[in-house]
Amino acid sequence: MSTGTRRTMGGADAMWLHADRPNHLMVIDGIMWTEQPVDWDRFRRTIQERLVDVYPVFHERPVEPTRPWDLPAWEDDPSFSLTHHLHRARLRRPGGDKQLRDFLQKRVSRPLDRSRPLWEAWLVDGYGEGSVLFTRLHHAMADGMALAEVMLTLTDPSPGGHDAPREAGAPEGRRGILVPAAAGLVRGAMRLPTVPVTAWKAVGVTRKLLLDVLPGSLFSGEPGVDKQLTWSDPHPLPDIKAIGRATGTTVNDVLIAALSGALTRYLETFEESVDHLTTMVPVNIRPPDQPLPRELGNKFALVMLHLPTAPMAVGERLAEVHRRMERIKHSPEAFITTAVAEGIGHLHTPLDKPLVDFFAGKAIGVTTNVVGPREPRYLAGVEIAGILGWVPGSGGQTLGVSIFSYADTVRIGFKVDAATVPRPERLVAFFEAELDALRLATLEDA
Repeated sequence: MSTGTRRTMGGADAMWLHADRPNHLMVIDGIMWTEQPVDWDRFRRTIQERLVDVYPVFHERPVEPTRPWDLPAWEDDPSFSLTHHLHRARLRRPGGDKQLRDFLQKRVSRPLDRSRPLWEAWLVDGYGEGSVLFTRLHHAMADGMALAEVMLTLTDPSPGGHDAPREAGAPEGRRGILVPAAAGLVRGAMRLPTVPVTAWKAVGVTRKLLLDVLPGSLFSGEPGVDKQLTWSDPHPLPDIKAIGRATGTTVNDVLIAALSGALTRYLETFEESVDHLTTMVPVNIRPPDQPLPRELGNKFALVMLHLPTAPMAVGERLAEVHRRMERIKHSPEAFITTAVAEGIGHLHTPLDKPLVDFFAGKAIGVTTNVVGPREPRYLAGVEIAGILGWVPGSGGQTLGVSIFSYADTVRIGFKVDAATVPRPERLVAFFEAELDALRLATLEDA
């Protein structure tokens, strides 16, 4: 039933709405956990007042156009109820990481109901002595960086923080959210409309986007429906910063180098080796000093990062990652991919799906690296112990990576295709081994 209140989607929003596949749902999955139980009633009020009452897309549903040349729209859901979207559950005993992973894996492959607003949230009790907030938000609502900021508006800087309404984009909700891999890329993308792009750089990016071929490996198998999630223990962020200072690189460089080395070790266990694996890296192109719009939407780009996975010393790999990141920062790639995504969204099905698959086929998945709040945050009065979030892959992609820094620690999480990437816990172990090797190499060179 139409309510008569509609607003047209942007082209990028429409692209993500149409990109859903059974084996790749365009849903951003996030977890936020505590070591003490979260009060259900206070939590419900927080969701209502800080999400539903502030951002219209949390009470709007998607509507396809009646004319093929029009874009889809959002309209108010006439039967909206928080009970349709907010759920409560309890883990099986003993309520550890295994039980939590089992709970998540049963739900991450379920499509959202398109007759309602495209999100759901679960408050899961029985995770040790605490609780887990598990959120599923469709990419058509907004990009992952914006939704990370939105979800942090649910939190407070102290346990006495009250769940009063906040304006969209208020500074308290935006504190500390950044994609460090894209810091320089954002500045470059924002300059591009006023600074002429040299022809050779534009041609080079176009060749990369059109002609790049992903090397065949275990990660390039045909993905299935089921996904697996796993994540690391927290690592002290000062240790990562120390490696960066000693080597003249960034925190992001260090973490991406450790990821590259972990993928190299993982492939070696299957007697495979490739010179590089490509991952997509989201670039936030919203002005960092402006609040999020109430309508949210997608305002980001994707760049292709070639992870160096050939056999090499850890220091050499770190230097190579740094060189590749610097090269991307000084290219127009972010600006060009933004225009491509917006254009694909205006094509509509069936033309947009093959194009999405074409570009997705050039990478094994998406890697996000988010710097969250530096100080502890509180959900409904309870301190948050950790945060992770995964943006969706598409096409033949099989590996999503979430790196999230919070309260002076950093964690890595993997979302893998269960049919093609076995034993993902090895990826965590290899990532930690690579960090240890980088620390040791740094000490030896000091």
